[in-house]
Amino acid sequence: MGIGSFLKLVEIQTKVASVIPFLLGTFYSLYRYDNFNIKNAIIMFLSMIIFDMTTTAINNYMDYAKAVKKEGYGYETHNAIVSYNLNPKVVRITIYFMLILATALGLLLVKNTNIIVLLIGAVSFVIGITYSFGPIPISRTPFGEIFSGLAMGFIITFLTIYIHIFDLGILSINFNNLSNISINFNIIELIYIFIVSLPAIMGISNIMLANNICDIDEDIENKRYTLPIYIGKENALKLFKWLYYIGFIAIVVGVLLRILPIVSIVTLLVLKVINKNINKFNKIQTKKDTFILAVKNFVVMNVTYALTILVGVVLNLFY
Repeated sequence: MGIGSFLKLVEIQTKVASVIPFLLGTFYSLYRYDNFNIKNAIIMFLSMIIFDMTTTAINNYMDYAKAVKKEGYGYETHNAIVSYNLNPKVVRITIYFMLILATALGLLLVKNTNIIVLLIGAVSFVIGITYSFGPIPISRTPFGEIFSGLAMGFIITFLTIYIHIFDLGILSINFNNLSNISINFNIIELIYIFIVSLPAIMGISNIMLANNICDIDEDIENKRYTLPIYIGKENALKLFKWLYYIGFIAIVVGVLLRILPIVSIVTLLVLKVINKNINKFNKIQTKKDTFILAVKNFVVMNVTYALTILVGVVLNLFY
């Protein structure tokens, strides 16, 4: 397997969906808690990226293995195993290697922090694996958008924040003995972190939603009963629009609650670009022509949003 085919197998261009929540969590940790642990950040980043590549490779492998219709709908080009004529055995070995490496890095991060990271990391691993693997993969159900949005938009953001502030008492578990386990958490701060992560959650959910809208005909052929198939294309397109609006509302709420810098309101300026792309997607929904608009919307909205928080960090240094 060459570098080009490997990057296609893991769809390296989609890793922005992991990197942006990571940046968002990092900047928010600096802004609200004035904490940053570079060693934990590096380990977290590597584990996150490698595991994201692993889940994508599993998804492509399972699509290849379970495909009923093996031509048409661009199947021959958008599945790397087919387009690069990859050996399925080599693909499986690559997946196992990446999974072991991501797990090892995750355990190293747990060693540097606490059991909360282990528990949340384990949940992430289970979601990531069952998303594409098992008797009923999540990606083949109406729950793909929910799980992908929460796993990548919220959990990555939360963990990225938590690895810097794990000792501040926001969330902890204490084992006095096997029969005495206490869980301590600051519900207000946890709600705040959820609000801050909502633009990422909505944007990532919409990437999955756009993908499933574009694949409705192919998914019916391959017995993938996704959300747009259940609610219909018209309702799916309405949901596509409103998920972005929920993200923008969350930013306004965050500014009003003073958990985000007032400069974050600048993110609303990209609403015009988002609406333009929504209208284009409403007219035609194909992988070749318009799916990329969901990725562009996610990047434009959340990069702008994350940078406003970074600006807030810089302003705090001077005022």
